[in-house]
Amino acid sequence: MPDIKISRDHALGLAQARKVAYQWAEHAEERLDMECTYEEGKTNDTVRFKRSGVDGTLEVTATSFDLHAKLGFLLGAFKGRIESEIEKNLDDLLAKGSKAAAKKPAAKKKI
Repeated sequence: MPDIKISRDHALGLAQARKVAYQWAEHAEERLDMECTYEEGKTNDTVRFKRSGVDGTLEVTATSFDLHAKLGFLLGAFKGRIESEIEKNLDDLLAKGSKAAAKKPAAKKKI
């Protein structure tokens, strides 16, 4: 079976990365008819996704996203297209997450 492996480093921190991962999972469920489960941990989260012909995980940490998907025989023929769509979607969500994190005001220090 063909595999898709995508890794992205980021500087969002776990809380903001978690928001991005939730958005990715919602998109996968709504647009790609995936069944997603989300498991939160102290230092990393895991999104498990599956549907007929594909299953995989998205590992989320404070500094990275690592996606690994196994494609079935029929979807394997479209690996390049599927991979580029996943990359585009994840990169768009990371860019939006970075902008949102940059807009947050700094915490005020008490003197």
